[in-house]
Amino acid sequence: MNLSSELQAAAARHVSRRWFLRDCGVGLASIALSQLLTQEGRAAVRNPLAARTAPLPAKAKRVIFLFQAGGPSHLELFDNKPELTKRDGQLPPAELLKNYRSAFINPNSALLAPKFKFQRHGQTGLELSELLPHLGKVADELCVIKSMQTDAVNHAPAQIFMNTGSQQFGRPSLGAWSLYGLGSEAENLPGYVVLSSAKGTSGGASNWGCGFLPTIYGGTPFRSSGDPILYLSNPKGLDQETQRASLDALERLNQKHFVAQGDPEITARIQAYEMAYKLQQSAPDLMDLSQESQATLELYGCDPKKAGYARNCLLARRLVERGVRFVQLFHEAWDQHGGLATALPRNCRDTDQATAALIMDLKQRGLLDDTLVVWGGEFGRTPMVQGSNDGRDHHNRGFTMLLAGGGVKRGYVHGATDDFGFNVVRDPVHVHDLHATILHLLGFDHTKLTFRFQGRDYRLTDVHGQVVRELIA
Repeated sequence: MNLSSELQAAAARHVSRRWFLRDCGVGLASIALSQLLTQEGRAAVRNPLAARTAPLPAKAKRVIFLFQAGGPSHLELFDNKPELTKRDGQLPPAELLKNYRSAFINPNSALLAPKFKFQRHGQTGLELSELLPHLGKVADELCVIKSMQTDAVNHAPAQIFMNTGSQQFGRPSLGAWSLYGLGSEAENLPGYVVLSSAKGTSGGASNWGCGFLPTIYGGTPFRSSGDPILYLSNPKGLDQETQRASLDALERLNQKHFVAQGDPEITARIQAYEMAYKLQQSAPDLMDLSQESQATLELYGCDPKKAGYARNCLLARRLVERGVRFVQLFHEAWDQHGGLATALPRNCRDTDQATAALIMDLKQRGLLDDTLVVWGGEFGRTPMVQGSNDGRDHHNRGFTMLLAGGGVKRGYVHGATDDFGFNVVRDPVHVHDLHATILHLLGFDHTKLTFRFQGRDYRLTDVHGQVVRELIA
């Protein structure tokens, strides 16, 4: 599916017709040009964000990706390893470290027992850390992947890889590909919205960028205070009628330019102006959490006047209710090279209740079945200690991610790591496999959702990836 060629072909048809009329010498160009720009020009400059039907049967219509930047420790949160507890303080087996290179520590550092206990939850008996009591309440909704693997071992490349399928800058993000393929059902909001809490991400805007896709498909970051987007409010002295007249004039000029040049970035420019205008009405309503009941605010643990993860989770639900295709939360707080005993409880207090509330809220509103919720970071943590006795290094060979809703199995655990949480021993799931599976749930064959750039067709999974069908209900 290559939407760029469709737009380019349409533009080429209009360009050739326009120049024929101008050059034929019978004076028709001046008569026809205005008609071309008002009718055929508008057809060529169609809305690139218009909602489209997926080519394959889809189980999910939208995605909420709760990205826990920094690398949450699977060993403290999801992947209980009694053997690691037994061998606390011992050196790891030599065979475990064969061909292994860590990010920072000496690989032959002592093993570190998990800092917190695990408890079983739900009818499935899913094991979760004692730090996650609220997620325990939705255990039977979770699809847990304990066998994730990634190629990168440091934050920026690993975050970009998890979000774009490549460690290189300049590739479109998962959200951008989703919007490119499906468009958006939101009339007055961007189709891809980004919300942040805690610290900024190491990968920066590349995590939600459009790469070589037209700019209109990139994520739109919303601020946590003031105008959601900078300069959204009109300056003093500019009334709505004047603004509308100015935008209409700009649109006519941009349409004329598009018919002449066929550059898809011109359509992005047109849509950006229109979206900014619409956001002036829709954004204040979206951000006004006083419309929510007290029971809902308490469910999320949300103070409507306080920025943070809980508020962003509630905003994520409000966004998908309004037709937004892809919502991504970034919470950079999980890089525990030290301070596991104090930082992990704090991180879980900040995120556990709101994550579970989002899943419960979506379910009770009838949105969970076709909304895919993804929870996870760029990698896990080592079973070997870093620092004195309270930290872990980056680990890409095996870690855990959570899915819920959107056509995945409920109360299901996929894959396993060894007795130390070090290597995957059953059903590995690579980042490319996860991306292929998400696109499959949205109704796409990941090998066919492509965009031609610099002479070849690119895709999110590039030349890799298999759909993990065991995850699908």
